[in-house]
Amino acid sequence: MQTNGHANTGSENEKGMPEENISDSSNTNNESDEVTELEKKEQEVNEIRDKYLRLQAEFDNYRKRTARERIELMQTASKEVIISLLDVLDDSDRAAKQLENTTDVAAIKDGVMLVFNKLRSTLQAKGLKQMESINTPFDPDLQEAITEIPAPTPDLAGKVVDVLQPGYYLSDKLIRHAKVIVGK
Repeated sequence: MQTNGHANTGSENEKGMPEENISDSSNTNNESDEVTELEKKEQEVNEIRDKYLRLQAEFDNYRKRTARERIELMQTASKEVIISLLDVLDDSDRAAKQLENTTDVAAIKDGVMLVFNKLRSTLQAKGLKQMESINTPFDPDLQEAITEIPAPTPDLAGKVVDVLQPGYYLSDKLIRHAKVIVGK
């Protein structure tokens, strides 16, 4: 096909411009679009990386703070129990002094019982509770059987007959198993 006496060789477009010039200008636009798109993506990656590093640092600080608070809480909790037991220790010291000077056995017995009762009530106020085991069915999750003896009555077979060492709960959590004798 000829236009104005020239043969169309495929190197010119409809407007008579060589196709190379059009592709060069579109390549330049595409390259600038790609560069701005690449810059946007790099900026997004940098923002995400920055957020990640900040989050990681915050978590590390949180972990260290909670570990420090846990240690302080444990120290404070034991401090509170010790302070509450100091009154009982003072009473025990006073009772020991009275033992040296007094010959009245009944007064000594009453004084010692008062100290023991104060100790029990102080520990109960802190959440300590003694486990009831006598005449209850043996439970290996709560009790440790030291020995088995023949049950004095048939209804005590498989039940706790005697307690050698009581078990205790602290705030409804088992802290010591009871050592018991079980009837068979």
